Amino acid sequence: MENKLTTSALKRLTGLKPFPQPEVIPVRQPVVLLHGFGVGASFRRGGHLHEEAMHLRSRGVRAFAPNVAPYDTVKVRAQMWAKRLRRILDRTQADRLSLIAHSMGGLDARYLVAEMGWHDAVDVLVTVSTPHRGSSIADFVLDQPAAVRTRIVEMADWIGTHVLEDGSANAHQTLTELTPSYMRETFNPAVSNHPNVEYWSYGCKAGAGTDTPIDPVFRFFNRYLYEREGVNDGFVSVRSARWGTYLATVDADHARQVGLSSTLAADFDANAFYASIAQRLAEHGF
Repeated sequence: MENKLTTSALKRLTGLKPFPQPEVIPVRQPVVLLHGFGVGASFRRGGHLHEEAMHLRSRGVRAFAPNVAPYDTVKVRAQMWAKRLRRILDRTQADRLSLIAHSMGGLDARYLVAEMGWHDAVDVLVTVSTPHRGSSIADFVLDQPAAVRTRIVEMADWIGTHVLEDGSANAHQTLTELTPSYMRETFNPAVSNHPNVEYWSYGCKAGAGTDTPIDPVFRFFNRYLYEREGVNDGFVSVRSARWGTYLATVDADHARQVGLSSTLAADFDANAFYASIAQRLAEHGF
């Protein structure tokens, strides 16, 4: 019997592109995505920034998004990151890495590079909405009545020790380390940029003082922070996020930046955003 193509089959075959797959982003080094404080994005399969890492892999990037303790201090988290990074170097047989760090992850990465010798394996650190100068939101939480503050800290500590196989937590100390006074008086004077590493940064904005809608869940913190630090994403101000070479201010609140979507706030393509960072890394030879 003669084979005949149906009309629908012909339509499916017409207009095929020679290369239907997405363009490869030609980065030379593995890219590691470092997450920030909290467990919001951990409820997705794979945890923080997993979806974004998988998207980068579809673009030819050797991307990884490990998870560390969400409510522990910079020093403890940095020690956990170091173990993850060594495993990535072993698995990829690479000797250099590029780091893209969201929020508190940027502080962890700065500590890794400056205090733990990782400048020997890291050429560039890109931070996204990292509180390099702290966040007044940390002060707000710590200034709550003792009973309220204790309940918040105890809940965070319990979650932090159970959400990860090697989890640990010290939420009160971590919040202290995120305050503007601690960053100004203790962390930044001690943790200097390493001359052999490039530091790039992005700030993010939404809500008060911008044309970008913000999810109602962030509105109180957004307004509180706006009155003290100016334009922000609900947790970190643009002013605090500036570090090293400042690349851009992105229209997205703190949750959108890690791919958490909402019908109540402006749409933002986190996958495309991290792909654009990888493309910039490739253009600079990393």
